[in-house]
Amino acid sequence: MDMVVERCCGLDVHKDTVVACVRTPGKGGKRHQETRTFGTMTIDLLALRDWLVAMETTLIGMESTGIYWKPVFYVLEDATECWVLNARHLRNVPGRKTDVADAEWICQLIEHGLVRPSFGPPKAIRELRDLTRYRKAQLDERGREAQRLDKVLQDAGVKLSSVASDILGKSGRDMLEALVSGTRDPEVLAELARGRMRSKLPDLRLALEGRFSVHHALIVGQILAKLDFLDEAIGTLSDEVDRVIAPFGHEVELLDTIPGVDRRIAECLIAEIGVDMSRFETSARLASWAGMCPGNHESGGKRKSGKARKGSKWLAANLAQAAEAAEAAGRSKETYLGAQFTRLRGRIGHPKARKAVEHSILVAAFHILADDVPYQDLGADWFQRRRPEAHARRLAHQIEALGYRVTIEADQAA
Repeated sequence: MDMVVERCCGLDVHKDTVVACVRTPGKGGKRHQETRTFGTMTIDLLALRDWLVAMETTLIGMESTGIYWKPVFYVLEDATECWVLNARHLRNVPGRKTDVADAEWICQLIEHGLVRPSFGPPKAIRELRDLTRYRKAQLDERGREAQRLDKVLQDAGVKLSSVASDILGKSGRDMLEALVSGTRDPEVLAELARGRMRSKLPDLRLALEGRFSVHHALIVGQILAKLDFLDEAIGTLSDEVDRVIAPFGHEVELLDTIPGVDRRIAECLIAEIGVDMSRFETSARLASWAGMCPGNHESGGKRKSGKARKGSKWLAANLAQAAEAAEAAGRSKETYLGAQFTRLRGRIGHPKARKAVEHSILVAAFHILADDVPYQDLGADWFQRRRPEAHARRLAHQIEALGYRVTIEADQAA
């Protein structure tokens, strides 16, 4: 087998140890191999880096084992080229599963060019990714805490959510704080309503009549305090995201032109895929990496499975949110994405149609970032304009199904 990399290293990374195998040219055309084990403290990783530099290693590969590879990668990336490898591409020979054997196997795969690196964003994007992911986790936790609040109110017989669309709005918050402080009179609680909520005073009086007891007050008080803490944390994280993403402000504005993509989702998209689309080369490769296209498993001329590969759950969550917003916008603004969802939903079902819209948003993001242009909507009538003859035939079939005869003739003046 041809040798592609002369001086390479394979790392088998664990929580407390790193096994490094280096292969270099030896005497008589043979390969020289040396294996050492290091700790994962910073001083140990610096010793590993010095040894690899002394061995004149030009390429280092390591398996993406949880989060343990990250400190190793960050120490070594400035010294030489580092690859993070997909664990599914590194299956070792059965019966030879040890840390040393794994390091040797990774090194040999790199040596012969049998593996490719996973996408690794630059440092600025990695920092942004950490911030946006943690902010998303806090937003999700806030949503769960709001659901817990309504669950406690339902248990107490307080039907505030049946009258108010947002129980954490100004009016709802005042009523909840009054309940926690000991007020139980529905008349007094309802009078705390503000603005348009005052038109619902009769319903509020009925909704606020319940069996709200001392233990309910304790739980609701703790939930409100936690919601305040989460709001403050989310605000602080958003301020830091604004600072870190400032160099990519132009790209955020371009992505914001996609229907369903607001500034927050645009920030998350940049954090997950970066701004340099040359890393993916084509939109098809980006969709494949993200798990946003059907899988390809064919053997013996038969297609066995079309299941998509697993991609980033964080990217998938943001694309799903954008697709949902695009569908809602499409019902009022006649957009391409809305028409695509409506067209596919009846044929392949809601989940797959939603997935197709997510794919379209990701492809649009690729071309927007690659070509530095804003989103250009094709229009809701794109599918009719793309193949007018096929659209005419479909309409003719529908009319014939009603018992009429149809003749299709092209308009010569058109």
